[in-house]
Amino acid sequence: MEFFWLALGIAIAGYCIGDGLKNFKNADAKPLLDSLDNEEDHELIQEKDIHYFIGIAKEDATSLVKDHPDVPHIVINKKVYFQKGKLKEWLTKLGE
Repeated sequence: MEFFWLALGIAIAGYCIGDGLKNFKNADAKPLLDSLDNEEDHELIQEKDIHYFIGIAKEDATSLVKDHPDVPHIVINKKVYFQKGKLKEWLTKLGE
């Protein structure tokens, strides 16, 4: 039984080292654990809560869609929602 755990440990270490070497020259590659956390990017944020996510004042968050019509958002039943992943991308491009 000890050899099983040893072999399992060696296999996991080999996979992690191989994955690291595969992405050695690719600085933009996502780590293994980040690629497993894709569900959060599809989460919707209501307009009333967007100021928490972005870190701005609540008054500024309400005028966000009016001032920046290119911000990725959807409207459902007259309520504005933002998709986390697309909003992160938009904010990153805005800051460049």
